[in-house]
Amino acid sequence: MGAHVYSRPPEPVYFPEAEEVPETNRHLELRTALYLILKRELAHTATLGSDQFVYWNPTTSMERLAPNAFVRLGMPHRTFRTWKIWLHGAPDLGVEIVSDSDEGEPAWDEKLERYRAAGIPEVVRFDPEDRERPIRIWDALEGDLVERASDDPDLRACETLGLWWTVVQDPSLGPMLRLARDREGHDLLPTPDEAESKAREAESKAREAESKAREANDKLQAEVQALRAELAQARGKRKTRRRSPG
Repeated sequence: MGAHVYSRPPEPVYFPEAEEVPETNRHLELRTALYLILKRELAHTATLGSDQFVYWNPTTSMERLAPNAFVRLGMPHRTFRTWKIWLHGAPDLGVEIVSDSDEGEPAWDEKLERYRAAGIPEVVRFDPEDRERPIRIWDALEGDLVERASDDPDLRACETLGLWWTVVQDPSLGPMLRLARDREGHDLLPTPDEAESKAREAESKAREAESKAREANDKLQAEVQALRAELAQARGKRKTRRRSPG
């Protein structure tokens, strides 16, 4: 290829890594809990993010999203500062948890349009204050994002992950977005704290079972020793009777 001469030097595009956005402690804990649940379950097969900027247009930094959680399948988890779709591909799943700073449906419609532009095929919106429809889901359909009907029996299916969304009442946080392996939401993916607690419980039960096994073995050994002693004593008596004068 021949040489090129620019009439003016190209200006590099700066892609910010963060911006100041107000966030309540509750929102922080809800999104962090979901991110850690996803990471624990998927880190070996997916890269995950939480509130990092997702860019889809390499010519401008203005076209961006910051999902509260997102998943890109097919690559083990790694750290990153920003997610550039032209380098890494679009996330397969994006999750938004409604916070006090959100400005209602007009703002959501604008955000959803950004998800369309970014090419993210499954979008989940969780509103902990909505008692009737806390979970809403949009799927990619013919180049658009289409919301699932509220009476869809698979409304809460997470198609991307082969799991099910559910809402769990947390004692301190209130309604909390969780994932389960079953439709009814009984077999929950554990939080790291829950997983650690279950591991400690299992370890405690294993130690208890081992202790009981040792006790049973010690008791059995003692009974065997006692029987051997009785047998030896009985043999000794028989020998004594045989040696006595008739």
